[in-house]
Amino acid sequence: MTSSADVPQPAPRAGRQPATSVTEIGHVALQLFVQGGFAETTVDDIATACGIGRRTFFRYFKSKNDVPWGDFDALVERMRAHLAGMPPDVPLLDALRAAVVRFNEFPPEEVEYHRRRMALLLSVPSLVAHSTLRYAAWRQVIAEYAARRLGEPEDALRPQVIAWTFLAASLSAYEEWLRHEDTQLPELFVAAFAVLDETFRDGGAR
Repeated sequence: MTSSADVPQPAPRAGRQPATSVTEIGHVALQLFVQGGFAETTVDDIATACGIGRRTFFRYFKSKNDVPWGDFDALVERMRAHLAGMPPDVPLLDALRAAVVRFNEFPPEEVEYHRRRMALLLSVPSLVAHSTLRYAAWRQVIAEYAARRLGEPEDALRPQVIAWTFLAASLSAYEEWLRHEDTQLPELFVAAFAVLDETFRDGGAR
């Protein structure tokens, strides 16, 4: 069971300034979720703790369910841009592996927040259901790139299988990370993608 001490407390804001960024609001909300439970914490609770009104909260997030995702849409677009700039001579799996690892890199001060975020996303039923569209957007970026490299439509079987497989490998790495807090997330991603290397090595996915 995770105690509230496991999540860094939001840094004091000089003069009790309100939280006015996706990151700041997310940090405060994650602390509330750990202390009181996701279902029990309301938008009003988050807004009050952040020193903002409900209207301001909804300028940053469409719903409470979106809070644990943080700035996910921007990260997805960054991954798309990263893949678009990848040299064409980089093997397909190497390019995808590099992009996905980069997508999941976080500064040291964000690691514990991210651990709590992923614990919520992978265990709270309402968030698991809410994740469908988010994962679809992530997979679409992978499928688009794979399709271009393979010369196939995005909805063809191979690009879709590759996209689903990379999502499965990523979620497997996260599940392992959450089960064993002494593990390092980057190392788990390397191990998960090593499995893909072995699986695809003879398939010619280049």
